[in-house]
Amino acid sequence: MTLRLRAESPGDHAAIHALTEAAFREAPHSSHTEQFIVDALRSRGELRVSLVAENDGVVIGHVALSPVTISDGSPAWFGLGPISVQPAWQGQGVGTALMQAALDALRQQGARGCVLLGEPGYYGRFGFRAEPGLLLPGVPAEYFQALCLHPPMAQGEVQYSPAFEATA
Repeated sequence: MTLRLRAESPGDHAAIHALTEAAFREAPHSSHTEQFIVDALRSRGELRVSLVAENDGVVIGHVALSPVTISDGSPAWFGLGPISVQPAWQGQGVGTALMQAALDALRQQGARGCVLLGEPGYYGRFGFRAEPGLLLPGVPAEYFQALCLHPPMAQGEVQYSPAFEATA
């Protein structure tokens, strides 16, 4: 495998849509709308970081980062996701490489922190953890996790872009 990470380009949009749909097709806790969320974030101009992973010129992974709003007014917080890897490439380090590159990009942009909804066992190794004072209504607290890049830790209710309600 020759993995190359780079910013998405306009020619990647269809491949990102297809791989995101494929990556979440069998996911039990998915709304199966993740590909539409990425499209909506892009069309709203809210993809602050959008990276692809390529193997031999074929897009096999993608990660999206977009701004979130926190009720305490904390600035420069982002939501990570969706993150997608083609099913045939899952478990081979592609997701890990995308996560590390995404967090590096946030640090370079001076982000204060990042939130995500996902498996604690997976995302904990990148420093994410459930924070009692930070919540996303309607989801189990242990699956909503945060990583503070520059203290203090934000406190309050998190709101994602309306793009996360996209269904088509």
